[in-house]
Amino acid sequence: MTNGVDFTDIQRRMDGAINAFKHDLASLRTGRASANLLDPIQVQAYGSNMPITQVATVTVPEPRMISVSVWDKQMVGAVDRAIRESNLGFNPIVDGTTLRIPLPELNEQRRKELAKIAHQYAENARVAARHVRRDGIDSSKKAEKDGEISQDDARVQADRIQKITDDTIALIDKLLSEKEAEIMQV
Repeated sequence: MTNGVDFTDIQRRMDGAINAFKHDLASLRTGRASANLLDPIQVQAYGSNMPITQVATVTVPEPRMISVSVWDKQMVGAVDRAIRESNLGFNPIVDGTTLRIPLPELNEQRRKELAKIAHQYAENARVAARHVRRDGIDSSKKAEKDGEISQDDARVQADRIQKITDDTIALIDKLLSEKEAEIMQV
């Protein structure tokens, strides 16, 4: 802590906002299959809800196919039901203990909806970064008010916090534009 502001904590929290944003983007369905698409799905198993990755192995054997290998054959029906009821628009094909999920082509309207959702995720990440900035600047102002640091030091700290924030938001915007290009790619 540099009298007033813990820059390590600020950077950690900014990185947290970026990681949460990356996770949100990974769950968006583009034209390509990704094992992360099934991350939000919870399966009713053994008396409780658990992530699909705790009852099956999710792989991507080809660009437009997701394969789910269920470990316990009694769970196949529950996994199939969870995937169908997930509102992700998937219709698994059951083959023994394996579920194959073909990904349909995305139409133009759905691509635009996904791009809007990506923009919402980006705005949430930007807001999180701004909250971190506000907290850092507040602690710097408090340290100045309490006489721990000078007014010049407070200004230097505020500028450094702003630079960290600007870098974080630039990275969020870069990730967003990459995801948008991926979504709109036909």
